[in-house]
Amino acid sequence: MKLKRRHREGAEVSTESLNDIMFFLLLFFLIISTLANPSVLKLTLPSSKTAEQLAKQQVTIEVDANHQYMVNKTPIAFTDLESALKIELARTQSPTVIIKMDNTLSIQDLADVMQIGYSLNVKMVLATKATNK
Repeated sequence: MKLKRRHREGAEVSTESLNDIMFFLLLFFLIISTLANPSVLKLTLPSSKTAEQLAKQQVTIEVDANHQYMVNKTPIAFTDLESALKIELARTQSPTVIIKMDNTLSIQDLADVMQIGYSLNVKMVLATKATNK
């Protein structure tokens, strides 16, 4: 009896569509990563859990619904806000600027005021009302 070895062909996996799948996965993760980490302004919001008040020197910027600006209760124009803030910051040592804005104003108004504080390299806090739960 003569036994012959049969030549078997090896198993193959088709990888033709693998490039397309990897490309779509790459695009998917790039899009998701940009949505998950948006560019935002970093605000230091006050905590309402404690009633302790710190004895820090504060400069207050108030903006009402009619875009009237006040620095430490002194009315000024928006164009003079940076120079008035520089004067107030020179009078105090390591101050904190508290921004009190009317809730009807836009986020752009807040961003304009915060941009001035950022250019002066000063810590800014947005004043909020405590809500009753």
